[in-house]
Amino acid sequence: MTERFIAFDDMGDRVSRILSDASEALHDAARIVLVRDLHGKVRLSVPEHAETSETCLTALQSLAQQLQDELGPHGCPAQDAVLFVDPEVLSDFQKHAREIQPGVYWADRLVTGGDWWTVADPAPKRTAARYTFYSVKGGVGRSTTAAILAWHLSRAGERVLVVDLDLESPGLSSAMLDPSAQPEFGVTDWFVEDLVGQGDYVSERMVATPAWAQDLDGDVHVVPAHGRDSGEYLAKLGRVYLDSDVPWAGRLDRLLSRLEDTYQPSVVLLESRSGLHDIAAATVTDLGAQVLLFAVDSASHWTDYGMLFRHWQRHGLAPSIRERLAIVSALTPETDTERYLQRFQEQAWNLFRERLYDDVDPSGDSRDGYSFDVHEEGAPHEPIPVHWTRGLAAGASLRDLERERTTIQQAYQPFLQWFDQLLADNRNGDTP
Repeated sequence: MTERFIAFDDMGDRVSRILSDASEALHDAARIVLVRDLHGKVRLSVPEHAETSETCLTALQSLAQQLQDELGPHGCPAQDAVLFVDPEVLSDFQKHAREIQPGVYWADRLVTGGDWWTVADPAPKRTAARYTFYSVKGGVGRSTTAAILAWHLSRAGERVLVVDLDLESPGLSSAMLDPSAQPEFGVTDWFVEDLVGQGDYVSERMVATPAWAQDLDGDVHVVPAHGRDSGEYLAKLGRVYLDSDVPWAGRLDRLLSRLEDTYQPSVVLLESRSGLHDIAAATVTDLGAQVLLFAVDSASHWTDYGMLFRHWQRHGLAPSIRERLAIVSALTPETDTERYLQRFQEQAWNLFRERLYDDVDPSGDSRDGYSFDVHEEGAPHEPIPVHWTRGLAAGASLRDLERERTTIQQAYQPFLQWFDQLLADNRNGDTP
């Protein structure tokens, strides 16, 4: 007989129905963590003391049997489904879990993607403002924008640190630096050598300055993905994401903090990997950065951002992340620009309204929640345009930006003005 099909996506609703009818005796367990393992099977983890309560033990066995019956292939045999765990271990589970009922938590064990499940608070004492350049898909001009923004800010006297974290597709540093100016090491080298206690040696030899920045009022320091000799890059890349004494995102924050202490930047620009990989999650959620979401008006971009926003909404993370977000209309076309941006803004608003904004009337006089009207200025969904120009499309050099002033002015003036205001507002405490 063919086993009935239970979809992975249906598990949450089935578990919620079971828990709504669960016995009051389960309260004796104090905490229950339902853990969905790497194969998608669900088990119950409870404190060790629950095993000593006969009524609680009976209720747990009953719950395990219901999970087996309801979840089918995603359930475990009832006799193997309850794990009695040391309270400290259970607390570790809880850190990456969401509460679905009082005292009941849901946790997923994941190979990748785990860093999307939490949003870290900004560090209150950090002097450098961090900004992440992120997109769900590549090819939208993040690297070019980061380089031009660094140039613009340094001309205004800012001290800028640019970090290439697109390790699977590095290119920002090679576009900005002459080959002879590349530093000895890069980000991948630091992660590998830090595993054996040599991170400090590498961090002192992984920063370089573009030639065009040497005569400006401010400073630009570039941290590449790899050094002047990439060496065994794939072998190093395969070890980059290992945890050591702290999780990977914590290691990245430690590297950035050391670089910030050394070079004292006022602005840190982080070029993230695109897509939904853990390294992208770390730059978006774990480093206390404001996040510039690069997008074009296409169904694939809105669909992919919708998946990410839905995840934040489903797991109660929207209030923690939404005020840090701004959306960039990348590669805005030269023709019919006004109509394009209007359509872009409506699409972005639909997405934010459905997934990240509170369900309140944004046009009301008394605003009790976080929501914005579709045409409200300064809203996170309002697009900041970066215009497509023939000069940049033809490969304008990022190693000699002084020669590209006219092209930059055509493409980036609205974006640069917006960023200047954002930076001023942040320093005045007007935005997070």
